Amino acid sequence: MNTHLGRRTRILAATTATAALVLVAACTSSDDGGSGSKTAAGGVELVKAGQLTTCTHLPYPPFQSEIDGKVQGFDVALIDLVAKDLGVRQEILDTPFENFKTGAFLNSGECDLAAAGMTITEERKKNVDFSDPYFDATQAVLVDKKSGITSLADVKTKGAKLGAQAQTTGEDYAKSQGFDPVSFESSDAVLNGLRSGQVKAVVIDYPVVQGWLKDKANADAFEVADNINTGEQYGFTVKKGNTALRAAINKALADAKADGTYKKLYEQWIGPYDQAAASPAAS
Repeated sequence: MNTHLGRRTRILAATTATAALVLVAACTSSDDGGSGSKTAAGGVELVKAGQLTTCTHLPYPPFQSEIDGKVQGFDVALIDLVAKDLGVRQEILDTPFENFKTGAFLNSGECDLAAAGMTITEERKKNVDFSDPYFDATQAVLVDKKSGITSLADVKTKGAKLGAQAQTTGEDYAKSQGFDPVSFESSDAVLNGLRSGQVKAVVIDYPVVQGWLKDKANADAFEVADNINTGEQYGFTVKKGNTALRAAINKALADAKADGTYKKLYEQWIGPYDQAAASPAAS
């Protein structure tokens, strides 16, 4: 997944215009009871007392997006479980996606973890430590129903313009197949590019497409022409060497899969439950 917004971050829930990074409260658990300690349950050291600070990049539904003034989604709900176990609340910081690949905001101490529908790759592992995989993701090729395009190969045969979200594995895959895709800054921009005719097809994570097609207007206009299993799995990231927080995330994921919470959240945010997605092997 995801992209960059240049050097400016999106401002959320702010009452005045500011260039500063803004923390946005998610649907979260209790505070730290006023202790002011940066050490949470299980000996997890936090960058700010009483809160688990999560870096993300918005919007990326159904994993994280602003709904009714709050950041919500599958990733948000799963990290809320981690925060609850630690006895703190989750706070979300919207940042450029390029920082997730480098671990910049983790290394600078601005965030405890990153949750952004991020694919686990060997290259990214050089800069950050990943949690256990929590979601299996495939790529989808979405096209205008009037395009006559029936596959990714057909996009090339017809010489049609292909779009992708910048800095994502979908964009990387398109390039590996010989395409020079038009890059868009966000998933919303990808859809708008298809809607406006800038491109005739887009390649992006299938769960995102699933979310788009829940809207009748989108479903009437667009269709999935191809599904590509690239073997991708999503993981949450922490600063390299932060074994305590990584263990806390993995425990929360394992508990959620065991007690049915994962299935409930999956059906709420993703769609019909896929058992394979609940028990991926660690990458």
